[in-house]
Amino acid sequence: MSNAKFELDGKVFEFPVIEGTEGEKAVDITKLRGETGYVTIDSGYGNTGSCTSAITFLDGEKGILHYRGYPIEQLAEKSNFTEVSYLLLNGKLPTEAELKAFDKAIADNSELPAGVKTILDAFPKDAHPMGVLSSVVSALTAFYPELLGAELSKSEQDKSIAQLMGQVKVAMTYFFSKSVGKAPKATNAALSYSEDFLSMMFNSNDAIDPEVVNALDILLVLHADHEQNCSTSTVRMVGSSHANIFATIAAGIDALWGPLHGGANQAVLEMLEEIQNDGGDYKKFLEKAKDKNDSFRLMGFGHRVYKNFDPRAKIIKKACDTVLTKLNVNDPLLKIAKGLEEEALKDPYFVERKLYPNVDFYSGIIYKALGIPTNMFTAMFVLGRLPGWLAQWKELRESGARISRPRQIYTGETARDYVEMNKR
Repeated sequence: MSNAKFELDGKVFEFPVIEGTEGEKAVDITKLRGETGYVTIDSGYGNTGSCTSAITFLDGEKGILHYRGYPIEQLAEKSNFTEVSYLLLNGKLPTEAELKAFDKAIADNSELPAGVKTILDAFPKDAHPMGVLSSVVSALTAFYPELLGAELSKSEQDKSIAQLMGQVKVAMTYFFSKSVGKAPKATNAALSYSEDFLSMMFNSNDAIDPEVVNALDILLVLHADHEQNCSTSTVRMVGSSHANIFATIAAGIDALWGPLHGGANQAVLEMLEEIQNDGGDYKKFLEKAKDKNDSFRLMGFGHRVYKNFDPRAKIIKKACDTVLTKLNVNDPLLKIAKGLEEEALKDPYFVERKLYPNVDFYSGIIYKALGIPTNMFTAMFVLGRLPGWLAQWKELRESGARISRPRQIYTGETARDYVEMNKR
């Protein structure tokens, strides 16, 4: 590849151009400040590659999403959540024996310490599940001191990953059960990851419809990783300091909590409730969304990265339709959602601007249909994104990346002398 030339202060500097395996190109400015004294400004890092990664490829213009080279469409159709988790973490699809061992490791490390259960019991019933999850994951540092070292052995790394995959699932369902006045149900190693979650969540001893389980599994697969988004970049930044795995994942949970990130599917349901409280006329609100002078925003449509369509939305729409049919849910909010979807998909305003329903729109509908409370939607996102965060953390640590330390351009006051208080 040729070099990029920068002309600064009358001098020409050359920096290497690098190309990824999918043809993405970047100017490597690692030595820019050292050689020129300049830094770049890129608010929100929208044009900055913070790392190289072999985990996820995303092309927003073409609507492409690959995990380790495998198209998301194939994985959603043919794989399951723990197999995809193994793929993200290890770079290859597992053999039958490897997947069984991975599932067993998750099951064997799912039990919560008694002290963590005490912490969960102490939370108010109306505490936000994201705050609970973040606190519990951070608290695990107190119970596994052997996993806090800067360098973990492979067995310690594997144990901590399996443990988080299992314990986050159990902690979520444990807190939900306590919040609705039910005794928490124990995890069942004989069930799949998604079926076990639903069984614990709803204290069910009955077999759960396989198509409903499959819909949740697909949703978790679609959320498993999404390149260098806000929470993933947070995980890599915190992990770069060699903070322990629990603190690092807790930081990702906190970043995901924001309504502009993981809270988007919760915002969809809150929008639907707003429409219902106003009388349920969704066509009126579509017109409000088209009015640039109106503050109303249509949540769950369009995507910052995907400029044409979100490939995940096409997949999850089918799962959404299956869940609504299987559960025969008669909910006015879901009727409003389906009405919004149908009208927006044929309205020229939304079609021309490619404002199609995204994965957050459909995931919110599915969670609502399953009976998961709105304030748990973002926690469900945590459950799906966890293997991606763990894979990114693992890749970061194995790459020997240096600690993250962004620069800034200072715009405050210049040097001034201190003035005694009685003279101000």
